[in-house]
Amino acid sequence: MNLVDSSKWVFAAVLSNRSRSLLTALGIAIGVASVSLLTAIGEGVQQYVLESFSQFGARIIAINPGRKETHGTGGLLSTIRPLTLEDAKALGRMPGVEQVVPVVQGTGTVEFFNKHRSGVILGVGPDMSQAWGFKVTLGSFFSGDLSHGRSVAVLGYTMRKELFAERNPLGQHIRIGGQRFRVIGAVEKKGQMLGIDMDDVVYIPAQSALQMFNRESLMEIDVVFSANTSLKRIEKRIKALLLSRHGRDDVSLTSQNDMLESLGNILSILKMSVAALGAISLLVGSVGILAIMTTTVRERTAEIGLLRAIGAEKAVILRLFLVEAMLLAMLGGVLGFALLLLIQGLFAAFLPGLPMVFSPFFLLLALLVSGVIGLLAGVVPAAQAANLDPVEALYEE
Repeated sequence: MNLVDSSKWVFAAVLSNRSRSLLTALGIAIGVASVSLLTAIGEGVQQYVLESFSQFGARIIAINPGRKETHGTGGLLSTIRPLTLEDAKALGRMPGVEQVVPVVQGTGTVEFFNKHRSGVILGVGPDMSQAWGFKVTLGSFFSGDLSHGRSVAVLGYTMRKELFAERNPLGQHIRIGGQRFRVIGAVEKKGQMLGIDMDDVVYIPAQSALQMFNRESLMEIDVVFSANTSLKRIEKRIKALLLSRHGRDDVSLTSQNDMLESLGNILSILKMSVAALGAISLLVGSVGILAIMTTTVRERTAEIGLLRAIGAEKAVILRLFLVEAMLLAMLGGVLGFALLLLIQGLFAAFLPGLPMVFSPFFLLLALLVSGVIGLLAGVVPAAQAANLDPVEALYEE
């Protein structure tokens, strides 16, 4: 049997039972679409989160009170000294440091006449906009010494729109946590980062925030170091400085590289996990092909016997049924891509904010895997067909 005759036989076998072939291919199609879609969502989420962190710059170190490790039966939280504005000032005087941002975070109600809005209150230093890469679109950011608790505020994008709409907020007075502040600026739209809406925020001087929330310690100090200073060197300097000021090693340092690497590892595992969930659908589809091909062998026993009687070798019979199984699987892969395009269109229409990044590698891999699954699922039925005794097979007719 030549290649043309083999192709005609396989296509005739697939087309003779259109409904069954379509349902078999649909099982693979759902698996291919699931793997591709879940992988694309995982890749999109990974890039979205990493980009959110990267927008603060790569040369930034976060200093938090307390050690990452604890020893013995008790922790160190009860013995650590608070991070203070004086610590931030001392860090700012270190060689190799470009900006220092003390951070105090809390929540409160922001009022402007009869409008009230609950949001995040961030107490920061005057270097915040430059250190974090937040562009001031209106007015200016506050300046002055870190210890000065001025009653001035800078609004995030959403906070400004909700309180003032199209009205110019500069010079207006708002109340934050019951205290009166004058608006001196507004920053650009930044979006969300790990569940925190960076636009629904009011920025005030760190000293004012410490007084407002009745706190002694800063939540964090962010240090931006110069490009010609190595990360290890600046970390060593920070630890030595704070050790001399606190008398013990009671702070934790986290660099942007550390956070990006940890997040990248976590999100890669998440991406592979959701891809594995989608692969279950491919497994179900392979079982469907196995069942259909086994049934096909039983239904076409006489036809197989006739082929064997006229001289078709076992290898030919084996190849015919393997190609038929692969054709069904590849047809499922093509249908899977069509289904994927449909789902992508629906997501774009109803969930435009869902991050999805389709990788050509994973799409081709899904198509290749569908072919391999068809090959593997067809091995047993094809072997059964090839090993049929021609006399017994013709007798079945």
